[in-house]
Amino acid sequence: MGGMVSFASNGGTASGYLARHAAEPGRGAIVIQEWWGVNDHIMQVADRFAEAGFSALAPDLYHGKVTQSPDEAGKLLMALNLPQAERDLRGAIAHLRSLTGRPVGTVGFCMGGALSLFAACSNGESVGACVVYYGGHPKVQYDYDSLRAPVLGHWAEQDGFANANVPVFERELGRRGRPYEFHSYPGTQHAFFNDGRPDVYVRAAAELSWQRTLTFFRQHL
Repeated sequence: MGGMVSFASNGGTASGYLARHAAEPGRGAIVIQEWWGVNDHIMQVADRFAEAGFSALAPDLYHGKVTQSPDEAGKLLMALNLPQAERDLRGAIAHLRSLTGRPVGTVGFCMGGALSLFAACSNGESVGACVVYYGGHPKVQYDYDSLRAPVLGHWAEQDGFANANVPVFERELGRRGRPYEFHSYPGTQHAFFNDGRPDVYVRAAAELSWQRTLTFFRQHL
């Protein structure tokens, strides 16, 4: 449904996968990768947003690198240049907003879930809604004071790594009066939304979280 595009990134150029609905491209969603990179699954998520009436852009934060190896994915995650990722995300948000004419939503998975909140905190009024799927990254720091968007969080019941962030997010968002809505899905593990991973994918939870995400974006964008 979509294809690769280039956009400005702080004087340079970045790229990403863009999918758009032919008749209703007025809402925008930035889809942020897992630690694997912008793979088929992430592009399919962007396509699903387009089918639902959104323009969806998945910025390639690894600049062409994709892996199926957990060891390599872990190395790519830890090697991610966060200042460069922030610039690429800012450029992607500006590009998508230029196409839609309104603030956009951010949604990400695992590493991308952490970066979804990171991008929302870093881009103020340009982000109208933020969705976090079991988000976590050991190096990401959040400027909660600059956050303007409401936050929707999806968490697996059995996920010690990501769930350690939940009380921190709740405390920091609550202290600042930022609206948030968190859901935990019984019987699930990390990455339950990823239908390319049958070892952890849970269809009922994935579909419910997807409908909640669409409703949330339609309400706030």
